[in-house]
Amino acid sequence: MKYLVTGAAGFIGAATCQKLLAAGNDVIGIDNLNDYYDVNLKLARLAQFESHERFSFKKLDIANREDIAELFKTQKFDRVIHLAAQAGVRYSIENPDSYADSNLVGHLNILEGCRHNQVAHLVYASSSSVYGLNEKTPFATTDSVDHPVSFYAATKKANELMAHSYSHLYDLPTTGLRFFTVYGPWGRPDMAPFIFTKKMLAGDTIDINNNGDMWRDFTYIDDIVEGVVRAADVIPERDNNWRVETGSPATSSAPYRVYNIGHGSPINLMKFIESIESELGIEAKKNFREMQAGDVYKTFADTQDLFTATGYKPAVGVEEGVAKLVSWYKSFYA
Repeated sequence: MKYLVTGAAGFIGAATCQKLLAAGNDVIGIDNLNDYYDVNLKLARLAQFESHERFSFKKLDIANREDIAELFKTQKFDRVIHLAAQAGVRYSIENPDSYADSNLVGHLNILEGCRHNQVAHLVYASSSSVYGLNEKTPFATTDSVDHPVSFYAATKKANELMAHSYSHLYDLPTTGLRFFTVYGPWGRPDMAPFIFTKKMLAGDTIDINNNGDMWRDFTYIDDIVEGVVRAADVIPERDNNWRVETGSPATSSAPYRVYNIGHGSPINLMKFIESIESELGIEAKKNFREMQAGDVYKTFADTQDLFTATGYKPAVGVEEGVAKLVSWYKSFYA
């Protein structure tokens, strides 16, 4: 099987490439290697497998229509796992243009590439952020996601709508995955688990939003990648009996699906911090502050649909996951 993985130098992208290569697939990875965070970390992720005989890397920006069209035309992928995006909730408040370029124009270019080159299945990254103002938990894919609280979340909701139109118009099978707070070794430096670990080791003060009264469905990277690869193997089919009035918004008469992918057991932010403190043997210096713009109080994934479709079942608990994160961080930044 020949895969395209976009965002191959990213946290989830690099781990997905490794998983696909280990299973004997051919993988072409693309990434624009932007400087939103440390490019050296991205290059180090790629270095783990860039010499693999079944892997090749191309530095490409998904917002470049001509380059992406040429890539699809010449490579003829069986499946595409589209993870490239401008990430970050708060940065979308400061710089929305970059999200329009990567998350809207870039997503359209990937859809066009799949449409014109008979790709059998497009799997793409959505986000738990789409649940926005929802207060009912656990978040289910049957819930409305019409009230995002950040522009980042709005672009991810738009990605799902764009994918549906292509599934409907061009019979392109698409699957969107709403990721819930992914953490672990090689993680993103702009996310709380990495920030907390770094600052604790440096003796710096960590900022704790909403005075610590927050809950996150922390999901370990290996569990996430297992779900991504399983989802890629389950290609949506048309359902001529589906109706808007009675059907779930995560399904369709078109070959279209959306799933939550999380651990399914939210952890209080203070408990997560305590797990890092315990692993490091350090008591963090803490600055408690109010809820920040774009934040949500609690994330909690209902993953029953994904389990039913793929058998996905997360296996790594917070204590084990934090231990692996801390061990990697100490080794990588020794």
